[in-house]
Amino acid sequence: MARTRFRSDRGLTLRMGGVGLGLVLLYVLFGALLVSMTSSIWLAAFIVLAMSWGQWYFSDSLALKSMGAHVVEPHQAPELHAMIDRLVALADMPKPRVAVAVTDMPNAFATGRSPSHSAVCVTTGIMQRLDADELEGVLAHELAHVANRDVSVMTVASSLGLLAGFLTRWGMWFGGGSRDRNSGPAMIVVVLVSLVVTAVSFLLTRALSRYRELSADRSGAYLTGRPSKLASALVKISGDMARIPTSDLREAQSMNAFFIAPAVNGQSVQELMSTHPSLQARLDQLARIGADLSERR
Repeated sequence: MARTRFRSDRGLTLRMGGVGLGLVLLYVLFGALLVSMTSSIWLAAFIVLAMSWGQWYFSDSLALKSMGAHVVEPHQAPELHAMIDRLVALADMPKPRVAVAVTDMPNAFATGRSPSHSAVCVTTGIMQRLDADELEGVLAHELAHVANRDVSVMTVASSLGLLAGFLTRWGMWFGGGSRDRNSGPAMIVVVLVSLVVTAVSFLLTRALSRYRELSADRSGAYLTGRPSKLASALVKISGDMARIPTSDLREAQSMNAFFIAPAVNGQSVQELMSTHPSLQARLDQLARIGADLSERR
């Protein structure tokens, strides 16, 4: 975790380390498969490293573009900048870029490879629905993601799925274009390994994604000292999500793991598949934090 005034979370640190180790092993497996396909360890290493580095280095720009978000300057969004200025001063951390996405979907997310190279984005929908204190709670949550560096881990993890899909398509082309009688079994192995890599990566990132949301809720609530405001914001966001057209939600679902609340209509998503803990679990935790803060006063 970055050295800030956000509360440290040893559980999150251990989980990020575990996911990181699992991803390293998966990348090694993935690289070994590429070597067998290309017969060149250098080409395989270049493909794996280039795509992973690109996803990590350009993560903030890619995420903002995927939402059609634009970076705004202080004169364009003075109140939003003022909130973030107060929070980063309170947390003693670098100020991220501030962006706004023009969409009615009420949401927010943080992205970036490090606290010094990050961005916090809010939608016009969330700014219209929340009052100033609720929005501050949301922004504190997003800044906690940046300070905890879990955004970077999630970005690298998500790139593995892209690599696996690429290899599957390449394997099919490679196998289909070869006249070697062994190309059929080789293609099957490629596809199976890619599917295993994708599935394991999916489970690892989902487990981390749910915990990191609870961690950011805790860190943000303790920083502002007003967990009830974040709870109120989460209730409003989740309630209004059902009013957003399904087509708009589908367009944004690639960003679900980064949103403060998933872009889903209703509670049909199974717990194993969900990128977030249940709303009730988050509200219960915030209520406990509120009780803890009350006892200290």
